[in-house]
Amino acid sequence: MKESTRRPEGQRIQGVMAKAVLLSTVMGMAGCASTQTAERNPQDPWEGFNRKVYAFNDTVDRYALKPIAQGYDYVTPSPVQTGVGNFFSNLGEVGTAFNSVLQWKWDNAGIATGRFVINSTLGLAGLVDVATDMGITGREEDFGQTLAVWGVGEGPYLVLPLLGPSTVRDTSGLPVDMYTDPVTHVEEDKVAYGLTFLRLVDKRAALLDQERLIQGDRYSFIRDAWLQQRRFEVNDGEMGDDPFASDSFEFDDSDFAVDDEAGATQPDAGSEAAPTP
Repeated sequence: MKESTRRPEGQRIQGVMAKAVLLSTVMGMAGCASTQTAERNPQDPWEGFNRKVYAFNDTVDRYALKPIAQGYDYVTPSPVQTGVGNFFSNLGEVGTAFNSVLQWKWDNAGIATGRFVINSTLGLAGLVDVATDMGITGREEDFGQTLAVWGVGEGPYLVLPLLGPSTVRDTSGLPVDMYTDPVTHVEEDKVAYGLTFLRLVDKRAALLDQERLIQGDRYSFIRDAWLQQRRFEVNDGEMGDDPFASDSFEFDDSDFAVDDEAGATQPDAGSEAAPTP
């Protein structure tokens, strides 16, 4: 896969449809999860239901989204992919500015507004991230994070059909995120659907090389990684370093299914095992 130079804090796409892209691709970028778990995670009381939805999302990804993303990645030059990612990241500044105001984060609201204006003009409709080159960077915000600031509890972990990992709180924020996504307000249906599809395929292509990092009980791996990253975002990084900033993540032993006889981590059937360092 071609190397991308996307905005560092734009790895998690903003807006509900863009969020759906990231979550669904992370959900589907591994094989069906193993049902072997050491014990139930108290954050995931609906694990039985969630695993079934996970398997459905994986099937959709394996036979539809991933092949399309592979073709897109093969024929699309890296600069074009970077421009597409920048374009949708720029649209996400609208939601960030809105939610920053709701959270009384006036500095971040001003930064998001400035980024949108600069990149929409000097950056050729957002295709070039001029603002980052100028040193203007902020934190992405969505309505799920706003609800957290307002004191709403996280709630149980929940896997949504096609959308992927979420929580009850984040799911409640999706309608507002959709409303603040500029693509939602495009009047021409063909254009709106085309933009949504392009955003989905572009984000799936950006994650192709990351599939090899997931092994063992993939459902638990993805769940714990997503929850850890989400809490980092909700707390504006005050929990410490970004858990996704390096190749090492923190998981518990139940995230990996181990064969008692072989003593080795078992990858899911039909999926490629991660290479040994």
